[in-house]
Amino acid sequence: MNALPLILFFLAITAIGYRYYSAFLAAKVMALDDARVTPAHRFNDGQNYVPTNKWVLFGHHFAAISGAGPLIGPVLAAQFGYLPGLLWLAFGVVLGGAVHDFVTLAASVRRNGKSLAEIARTEISPLAGIMAMIAILFIVIIALAGLGIAVVNALADSPWGTFTIFLTIPIALVIGQYLHRSKAPFAIRNGSIAGALMVLAAVVAGRFIPGTALGALFTMSKPQITIAIAIYGFIASVLPVWMLLCPRDYLSSYMKLGTIAALVIGTIVVAPHIYAPAISQFAG
Repeated sequence: MNALPLILFFLAITAIGYRYYSAFLAAKVMALDDARVTPAHRFNDGQNYVPTNKWVLFGHHFAAISGAGPLIGPVLAAQFGYLPGLLWLAFGVVLGGAVHDFVTLAASVRRNGKSLAEIARTEISPLAGIMAMIAILFIVIIALAGLGIAVVNALADSPWGTFTIFLTIPIALVIGQYLHRSKAPFAIRNGSIAGALMVLAAVVAGRFIPGTALGALFTMSKPQITIAIAIYGFIASVLPVWMLLCPRDYLSSYMKLGTIAALVIGTIVVAPHIYAPAISQFAG
């Protein structure tokens, strides 16, 4: 089967879901109101509650959501044929995944930025809060274990990957400082352009690292990468959110969106033939 009808079908489903279903959820279910003051303004402490430009915030959340799970999941699902994964991406996202993330985020904003466990404790009972906290802890551990394996395997003995990812940290720190402190009228635009170009340059520069002295420095084993990820996670969690976590996610979203756009445009232009079966023998 040709891939062109499939990509057009997916784009149509996404556009219809965004235009009508998301508008219905925003207006009728969650009743969003721009006049409401968000916790970022109400509790602005310069640490975890910081008013942020809507596009930076979108990039921050998009990068966090479109992590290894949505990328690796469809690849693993391809062993059952291309149709199950395609249907899940087309309808599961519109009706399930995106709705879950949107409702959870809106509920947290309505309740002063509380977590799901805190919401369950205050809205239901202390016991419900404890049970929700335990359930979320196990889910996070399982999710991080699965995604961590994919990241560690991808970066092991890959100086290009580790070098590029390492450079995104100082880039994010510089851009984070600029976006947070600059009062220039086009600070978001200038910072975004500079940050995206620097991240792209880091990816290109990483190509020339293997085989050099820096290549030996950034060639890490799986245990070393695991420790490095844990150290980064701790540092990112204790620093103010505007300093590292938010700008790094925001800048990486340009790479993810650019990659997705390139794949979609490439599929439309080339219109490749799909040789995999719609439903494979492993689906039964």
